[in-house]
Amino acid sequence: MNKPTILVVEDDAPVRNLMVTTLKTHDYRYLTASRGSEAVMLASSNNPDVVFLDLGLPDMDGIEVIRSIRSWSNMPIIVISARSEDSDKISALDAGADDYLTKPFSVEELLARLRVTVRRLSMMVPENGADSSVYVNGNLRIDYSAGCAFLGEEELKLTPIEYRLLCLLAKNTGKVLTHTYITQNIWGRSWENDIASLRVFMVTLRRKLESAPDSPQFIQTHVGIGYRMLKAE
Repeated sequence: MNKPTILVVEDDAPVRNLMVTTLKTHDYRYLTASRGSEAVMLASSNNPDVVFLDLGLPDMDGIEVIRSIRSWSNMPIIVISARSEDSDKISALDAGADDYLTKPFSVEELLARLRVTVRRLSMMVPENGADSSVYVNGNLRIDYSAGCAFLGEEELKLTPIEYRLLCLLAKNTGKVLTHTYITQNIWGRSWENDIASLRVFMVTLRRKLESAPDSPQFIQTHVGIGYRMLKAE
C-alpha cells in the first residue's frame, strides 16, 4: 500500500526542506507550496491525504486557507506554526484544523502526529454492523454510516476531530470519559498538549451543539476529570 500524500505549505525554505526531507526519508509522497493561493490550488487539484500548514504565509493568512479547504473537503489539516497563544490555536481549530503543532518542533513529534492522523483516516471508513446505525438523543442525530450529525433538521458543520469526539461521547452516553481516555481514542496518545487541544476542541464543538453552553443539554464537563454525554430529556 502506498504511503499517503502530504501537502507541505510553508514559506520558510529551511523549515520546508526539513519537513520534505523527513517525509522523503520515511517514504511519504509530498507536494509543496510556499503561498496560500498555491496551497488551495494544489489541495483542490491533487486531493492530498494530509496538509501541513503554516499560518504566516506571504499572500494570505493560513486561517483563510483552512476555511477555503473546509468549504469543500474534510482532508486532515495539521497546523505547524510559531504562533503559540491559545487564541491562535482556537482560531485555527475553530476554522477547521485537526491538530496544532507549535514551532520549533521535533521531527519525531511531527511523524508521530502524522502516523496518528493516517491511522484515524483508516478508522473513519464506516463499518457494517453497529456503526451503520443512527444515534438519536433528543434533537441530536448522528448517522454513523453517512458520517454526519444533525441538530433538528440542520446538519452540523463539524471538523473530522469534532465528529469523532461527538461519536465517542455518544457511544458512551451517560459515562464520564476521562481526558486520557478521550485523547488516547482520538489521537492515539495522551500528551499534555493533547489534553490542552481537547479542551479547545470541546469549546468549538459545544458552540455548534449547545444553544446555551452554560446550561449544557448534551455535553457535561467534569472539572479535572473529563466529559460526559448526557441523555437529553
